[in-house]
Amino acid sequence: MLLDMLNLWKLKIGHVMYAQPNAISFWVQNNVDEVTDKVKEVVQEDIWGLIKDFLELELLHIGPDDHPIVVNVGLLLLVVIAFVVTSFLLRFLRHLMTRKMSGDDRLKFISVFKFVKYIIYIFVIVMTLSAAGINVTVILTASAALFVGLGLALQELFQDIIAGIFIIVDKSLMVGDIIEVDSKVGRVIDIKLRTTRAITRDDKIIIIPNHKFIEDVLYNYTQNHRHTREVVQVGVAYGSDTELVRNTMLDCAKKQQGVLKSPEPFVLFEDFGDSALAFGLYFYVGNSFVDPRIKSDLRFAIDAKFRENNISIPFPQRDLHIINVPKNESK
Repeated sequence: MLLDMLNLWKLKIGHVMYAQPNAISFWVQNNVDEVTDKVKEVVQEDIWGLIKDFLELELLHIGPDDHPIVVNVGLLLLVVIAFVVTSFLLRFLRHLMTRKMSGDDRLKFISVFKFVKYIIYIFVIVMTLSAAGINVTVILTASAALFVGLGLALQELFQDIIAGIFIIVDKSLMVGDIIEVDSKVGRVIDIKLRTTRAITRDDKIIIIPNHKFIEDVLYNYTQNHRHTREVVQVGVAYGSDTELVRNTMLDCAKKQQGVLKSPEPFVLFEDFGDSALAFGLYFYVGNSFVDPRIKSDLRFAIDAKFRENNISIPFPQRDLHIINVPKNESK
């Protein structure tokens, strides 16, 4: 319609120029307001009318007639625009706050930021719906039972997420730490918002829910420093030269690869056992993840040295006393 009007206007101008050249400016001045009004009418009624009808196209109509919840194309576009703008602002904020952080701190902040981002998304969507005139209270009230059911079903999931945030914030656990959980020793390789992954000594991956670090006892071998103290215990026969036993064990520890020179190894005479004298060889290792192999090598070395020095490792012994009872007394 707009194109037809412009063509008609051109024909009129051409006719006026042919018939009365001197009246062109007068005719244009008198008719410019009329053409402008017609163009505005076309834009408002046709173009904007079509856009308005498209935006008001209903996609979903739920709820009672007195308080309906109407979802149309315009509302959907508004939510999408708010979502995109929020995503851009959050991405910019994350870049601004992490640009000076180290690698580990940056990864931990991003993990927490993901959880906060989801909460912000929900808040923005609810506020957008409220600003568009939708009664959000009706939606929340109608979904109360659903939220309660989801809360009960996902209770452990929320516990894992909250525990993951605590772990990341207070740094009670870090990537590379050697931990013991449920009698399993592993090295932490990844800390996520819900779970923590560790690799065990037999090269298997163990996935640990984060709430276990809050509820259960956790042994962190490397929380304060990287080296740990280990012990190898052995018993020798009564009558053995205890000084020779101590020197032999210390000599084995000093020659063993993987045992730290400082702090120095030491031997404790721990107890007089039922069948043996109990000794403990205490030493420090820089990598407690492989300490079973070091202990095994030390036991091999101690056994060989004891054989060279005629130091015996006794097996449990019991004295059996047999009392002969006379036949008369037995009756």
